Amino acid sequence: MARGDSYAVRVAEDAADREACFAVRKEVFVGEQGVPEDIEYDAYDAGALHVLAIREDGVPLGTGRLLYGPEAAAKTDGDLTVGSLGRLAVTKAARGLGVGVALVRAIEDAARARGLAAVDLHAQAHAMGFYERLGYVAYGEEFLDAGIDHRAMRKAL
Repeated sequence: MARGDSYAVRVAEDAADREACFAVRKEVFVGEQGVPEDIEYDAYDAGALHVLAIREDGVPLGTGRLLYGPEAAAKTDGDLTVGSLGRLAVTKAARGLGVGVALVRAIEDAARARGLAAVDLHAQAHAMGFYERLGYVAYGEEFLDAGIDHRAMRKAL
């Protein structure tokens, strides 16, 4: 478990943790960004490793997920040595506290623990600078996902 000043980041351990992850995603993606709720949650959620940033008083601050193995193949061009980081979301109240960085690091640590050589992600265009500062490199053309411009990025571990 990684610790921030007033929060901890951990792998979602039970149904309550997963519900907290989904609540953050609903707040950020559905509420703020207008992503239709019926496409925000997908079949990948069941087998994904979810991480949760949670304040000391139990309030969820952020989440992200890692797909790996066969579940990630559709997102990594079939390369089973690459994981797929996705659904990274930080609540408005927690932005600027380092929560996003802590979540990415936790996902990368989980990927390393599973023997993965790299992590791919589909970054919203406005967030590319954040991922670049963490060592991710963009590739391919920009594309639309849920009506939002995205670009594929990768980081070798």
